[in-house]
Amino acid sequence: MGELIVLHLIAVSILMDIFWQLLRKVFRNRSSCRGIVIGRKLYGCGILPIVVTAVFLVYGSWNMNHVVRTEYNVATDKNIGNYKILLITDTHYDTIQDTKVLKEKVNEMNAEAPDIVILGGDIVEEDTSKEAMQEVFQILGGLENTYGIYYVYGNHDRQPYTEQRSYTDEELENAILENQITILEDSYEVINDELILAGRADAAWGNSSNRASVEEILADVDREKYIIMADHQPIEAEENNAQGVDLELSGHTHAGQLWPVGVLSELTGVLNYGEYQEENCKVIVSSGFTGWGYPIRTEEHCEYVLINVTSH
Repeated sequence: MGELIVLHLIAVSILMDIFWQLLRKVFRNRSSCRGIVIGRKLYGCGILPIVVTAVFLVYGSWNMNHVVRTEYNVATDKNIGNYKILLITDTHYDTIQDTKVLKEKVNEMNAEAPDIVILGGDIVEEDTSKEAMQEVFQILGGLENTYGIYYVYGNHDRQPYTEQRSYTDEELENAILENQITILEDSYEVINDELILAGRADAAWGNSSNRASVEEILADVDREKYIIMADHQPIEAEENNAQGVDLELSGHTHAGQLWPVGVLSELTGVLNYGEYQEENCKVIVSSGFTGWGYPIRTEEHCEYVLINVTSH
């Protein structure tokens, strides 16, 4: 946490230095202005960067435990009914966010009356206990729905980054299945004879060699049906488009979480947060229900996502 404070302080100081230099040029003939004089003194002794950083981090702590509802409307030319999809990703349960936040949001999410619930991975992680792992799937398995709850693994769920695991792969899988949640791992389900909901094995930090291609997964799928691809990491949108996928749903990025990570990601072409279009394939990337690593979110917000899919 200490290094996080220092990094934010450095970033704020650099930005304030740039701002101050610009201010001096704009008001070069008014250097005796009382406000400018006071600001110069506060900046010069280092108080202003410290105060701004403190406010920024207090906001970030509050933001990490404040979950908002985000809604998207997606239209298609395919002849299907109207569907409401609830997407929940990256809860990292019982780590950096108070568990009561998810519990308190259940009634709100149930009130949405979703047709389909998609759990987009990293629901649990290395610091989640076995008891908490079982609890979160019991909570999420109780979400109201019409056509089922579906799950794709993220890069943290199976606790690959620690040698001190609190649960096994088998215990994780059992907890998911025992709560009537369907696992999609390079597989798909046909929903209401109109939708194809496919899910991919996690790409393991960009290494796709351990999972089937989109073409292999959808080899026998009728492309006239509306095809949804759930993939924890927002990658391979071009392949999804080439194989007739209509909608890709992802998480993983946390929208950067700590400013300016998300801004830099966008500049490098990463699908970081929000709605994107890859020719005929719509891509929606969630910022996640919580963050990861640090109990601070200074970029974007925590969310659950509603996607309304309608036919023209």
